[in-house]
Amino acid sequence: MLFALLIMVHTLSAVVWVGGMFLMHSSLRPAAAALLEPPQRLPLLCGVMARFFIWVKIAITLLFVTGIWLISLHGSFGKAGWHVHLMVLIAVIMAAIFGMIYGVPFKQLKAAVAAKEWPKGGEAMASIRKLIFVNLVLGLITVAVGAGGRYLPM
Repeated sequence: MLFALLIMVHTLSAVVWVGGMFLMHSSLRPAAAALLEPPQRLPLLCGVMARFFIWVKIAITLLFVTGIWLISLHGSFGKAGWHVHLMVLIAVIMAAIFGMIYGVPFKQLKAAVAAKEWPKGGEAMASIRKLIFVNLVLGLITVAVGAGGRYLPM
């Protein structure tokens, strides 16, 4: 029962984080860019990200807690398969990239929106978009490895 609950929470946390990045990168930002001028677009995207980033912080916390717990239920990290090692490595990289997004360009975006400095906000948004794309690719790889890695010969 505990194992099933941990897997469910772990998987749902990954879906929230990776799915949110997919939506932001592939749909919301391009639609906002096509339909809205910077004075409308940047506050919208800043507000969406402020709410989404709360969920990302929760997801990251739950992913690490449940991941470590699941590894301990299997005995140790040394007994884990290659796919678990790869997921942990990518998770650490993704969390660091999120920390970078949150700590630098997102703060710059919030400040630019508050000051109505649209060119600076656009620069910050461009940095965020690039970093989210990197994290999205890493997240999709992690989901694929998590779903099927144990079935691949290595």
